[in-house]
Amino acid sequence: MGIKLYGVAGSPNVRGAMLGLAEKGVDYELVDVFPPFKAPDHMARNPFGRVPVLEHDGFLLYETQAILRYVDQAFPGPALQPADAREAARMNQILGIVDCYLFETWSGAIGFERLIATSFLGRPCDLAQVEAAVPLARCCAEALEAVISAPYLTGGTFSLADIRLMPHFDWLRRTPEGEAMLADKGGLVRWFEQVRARPSAQAVLQP
Repeated sequence: MGIKLYGVAGSPNVRGAMLGLAEKGVDYELVDVFPPFKAPDHMARNPFGRVPVLEHDGFLLYETQAILRYVDQAFPGPALQPADAREAARMNQILGIVDCYLFETWSGAIGFERLIATSFLGRPCDLAQVEAAVPLARCCAEALEAVISAPYLTGGTFSLADIRLMPHFDWLRRTPEGEAMLADKGGLVRWFEQVRARPSAQAVLQP
């Protein structure tokens, strides 16, 4: 049956899975699933009605972090999880920040309202929602800037932390709020300038 990734290519979470697959050199089919993701066939894949969902020879898996860990373990190619205990712990910490705090503010509120609502949904940006998200979004940026360890987020290993953050950072930097909060985040800005040059990023992180 091969490998299918269900989702919409512009989604930061779907792009995270796409980046992981690209880094491992895995061929897959992207199957378009469009919002609101509530069609019965998709709800059968993910009862929460979210994307992405990975299908590998009949094995279905949802949640981006779980998909990335599976892809790293199931396929040959460069390891995407550090062998060093402290570097691995930092990777897990950053993944937790992204999933628990950053996604809902950087992408779910600011990015969505600034980039998707206006360009694709044809409605004005909900500035109240954007403004409400800014304090936690800024806290996430400050927390990441405090723990980043060059050349990659966790140090010497390009890891799942980098992959998970890249598409969210890419969205945030395109917004006025992101531009303001990243103005003094030199570590994060230098990190993104480096990782965006990778072939996977060039293929996936398109406007």
